[in-house]
Amino acid sequence: MTPRAILSVYDKTGLVDFAAGLAAAGFELVASGGSARALAAAGLPVVPVEQVTGHPEILGGRVKTLHPAIHGGILARRTPEHLAELAAHGIAAVDLVVCNLYPFTETVARPGVSEAEAVEEIDIGGVTLLRAAAKNFESVTVICDPADYAAALPALAAGTLTADERRRLALKAFRHTAEYDAAIAAWLNREDAQSAEGLPERLALSAERVQALRYGENPHQQAALYRWTGAAPAFEQLQGKELSYNNIVDLEAAWAMPQEFAEPAVAIIKHTNPSGLACAATLVEAYRLAFECDPVSAFGGIIACNRQVDLAVMEAIGGLFVEVLAAPGYTDDALAWLAEHKKNCRVMLAREGAADALVLRSVSGGLLAQTPDTRGADESTWRVVTQRAPDEAERRALAFAWLAAKHVKSNAIVLAQGSATVGVGAGQMNRVDSVHLAVRRAGERARGAALGSDAFFPFADGVEAAGEAGVTAIIQPGGSLRDEEVIAAADRWGIAMVFTGERHFRH
Repeated sequence: MTPRAILSVYDKTGLVDFAAGLAAAGFELVASGGSARALAAAGLPVVPVEQVTGHPEILGGRVKTLHPAIHGGILARRTPEHLAELAAHGIAAVDLVVCNLYPFTETVARPGVSEAEAVEEIDIGGVTLLRAAAKNFESVTVICDPADYAAALPALAAGTLTADERRRLALKAFRHTAEYDAAIAAWLNREDAQSAEGLPERLALSAERVQALRYGENPHQQAALYRWTGAAPAFEQLQGKELSYNNIVDLEAAWAMPQEFAEPAVAIIKHTNPSGLACAATLVEAYRLAFECDPVSAFGGIIACNRQVDLAVMEAIGGLFVEVLAAPGYTDDALAWLAEHKKNCRVMLAREGAADALVLRSVSGGLLAQTPDTRGADESTWRVVTQRAPDEAERRALAFAWLAAKHVKSNAIVLAQGSATVGVGAGQMNRVDSVHLAVRRAGERARGAALGSDAFFPFADGVEAAGEAGVTAIIQPGGSLRDEEVIAAADRWGIAMVFTGERHFRH
């Protein structure tokens, strides 16, 4: 019996060569629409689908392969009963289905695409072909990826493709259709995802593994990088060693920090917390200020800049050991300097892209989801609660400290002079310990500094510690049962304090 192949693909990469190999191996080629035209133009013997179904394409091509003459041949098990039923209806069994789908994710990613355009890229017949063939992998081979043509062709020609290989290809097809459906569901759900609460009732998630990592947080843990299906890479690696799991986590945290500021900004990160963060008129000055916050912790850190990095920035960094450097661009001489002086440094080029609508975190048996913390420093909502109001310089420093504290693990305390951190206290179990860490790091620079606290002071002890160190202004959410005690402590030290009415926990 002549083996039959159904070919219906959008992506025609390698199709003609693969079909030529099938024809040479004795396969009858049945193809639809553009696939049939491509094969015929190449001089290959091809049977149009409409000749098999006895019915022309209708509805502008929306219906081509949806017919018992096609799907009966695909879904029939090779039992005497099924084969007899096929014969009774004059249907030939199908041995191979080659199919890939309309480019839905690429279409909806285009700026300004209309709903009508998107809907037309929802594949129906192709998904049905793939699912039918994958269901019957016991008897039918399904190929949805042109990358599999070369490996599959010799075995198909020799009739030696194993059941395990057909099962693997079926799994790939089901994953392909699952990702496709998830992308459609996410697109249709876009209005719910942007509703007042911002959280859809259901999440359809699909991601592909793009990089196997050496290990996870520790060498005994396995790890890989996955990217949401259809999403563009956020970074391109230009040079350096392979990224590790911890590098990627730190890179994500580092890149977010300088994006808060319109001015040139530099963040130096260790373990997702800033050892230094600063804005200035130039990146060189911003780097100097960020580095001076904590020179010891800057060693082996990750540096993120919100401007193009030039040679002057690299010369300022000099011999400092840097694990990762991220920026939206690099001058040629900066890249040449990096290639000569920091061959192992992972140099990352940041790509513009839409921010994720939700922040996700895995928990046992499910996921936590929340909308991103996109709040800035809105001074119109500030409320001065002390006898003394901050002066203009203090207000600027408070705004910077508030934005910086947003990116520090709670309990978070940031001391700032102007637009630069001078002390950071991160991740402590109580707020006063975070204050002690920040003022110890700042030393004499705590005098005249502004303090940002990501959440309220539950007791006056944190304010007392700040006052003793010479802090002159504090920004915090307020809302503690002991706010009056906290305010009274600030007044005793002559500290200007403002309440924002909102917090910035980062767990």
